[in-house]
Amino acid sequence: MFFPSYSPPLALKAGLAMTIYIALKAGENWETTNSEPDPVYREQIFTGANSVPIFGLVAKPDRPRGTIIGTYGITGDLDNQWFLKLLGRKAFAQNYAVVLFDWRAHGKTAQLSPTLTSDGLYEGEDFVRIAAQAKAIGCPAPFWFAGYSLGGQLALWAVKAGQTVSTWGADLDLTEAEIGGGAVICPSVDSNRSLSYLVKDPVGRHLEKAIAKQLKKLATQIDKAHPGALDPAAIQRANSIWSFDHELVIGSLGFESVEAYYEASSPLHILPQIQKPTLIIYAADDPMFDPALVPELEAICAANPSIDLIMTEHGGHVGYISSKACQQLAGDLDRWWAWNRVLDWVKSSPLK
Repeated sequence: MFFPSYSPPLALKAGLAMTIYIALKAGENWETTNSEPDPVYREQIFTGANSVPIFGLVAKPDRPRGTIIGTYGITGDLDNQWFLKLLGRKAFAQNYAVVLFDWRAHGKTAQLSPTLTSDGLYEGEDFVRIAAQAKAIGCPAPFWFAGYSLGGQLALWAVKAGQTVSTWGADLDLTEAEIGGGAVICPSVDSNRSLSYLVKDPVGRHLEKAIAKQLKKLATQIDKAHPGALDPAAIQRANSIWSFDHELVIGSLGFESVEAYYEASSPLHILPQIQKPTLIIYAADDPMFDPALVPELEAICAANPSIDLIMTEHGGHVGYISSKACQQLAGDLDRWWAWNRVLDWVKSSPLK
């Protein structure tokens, strides 16, 4: 399909500037930039892989055309992830049922269970099980999986899990034909390379420290909600993204090293196996990821007709605020270029 080109406002042309603006400023006024109201959500407790309870919000219009299931990135929760709330508003306004959820170890899901993250190894199945349970309460197929940043990585694993649900989900009233596919913005595709790149970059080190601080806070909250589930000494030692996974995550998942865990959970190597329609929006100037991944990602996606890759020169990390000229060219009513492309693509995507 035709994808209108992207251009940012001049002040946000640099990827780092866009990323910092999105992280620190855009959340202050995002509601004034979008005219759609919040859907009326109801709370729902889903059951994910290995019976892990997952907290979600569900909104269903009178006659939905399908269901979009989404989650957010490495840190945060449903209360503060305004970028995900934007998706909820825009999707509901276009007559989709919406399911947003706190993924493992985040938000209210962390209050329900001390189960830590697996960066897609179990979260992919979580998405599919949420789809089956959403179907049971009246949310219709096709089901589309969405996410951004690390949430985009999870959604890619969900597409892979969904296209083989008949082989592992005998307990689910869900078929492969009911899975539409996935759409992701700035997904993490290779954790080893991107984390190595991030910590070697002077600005990247500050970004990594900020994320690590939030991960430590996350672990502390889990320890408070589930005393004895985590080792307090290990939490104290978890002062980086790598050490968080080393101290708290890999042992329960059976990995001998963080590097092996990242290799197993990074979705770059599963992209050739994707058979459902999948949209990847990725910025070449994303400061969170190794730029050497750009040509490799382009080559892999070009070889798979199921994947539509929109590779843009600018956009930063989960940014994609568009200039006025860009909005006019695309026919967009607001500045949220990436979510507008996602919904345009979902509406026009053929089912498999």
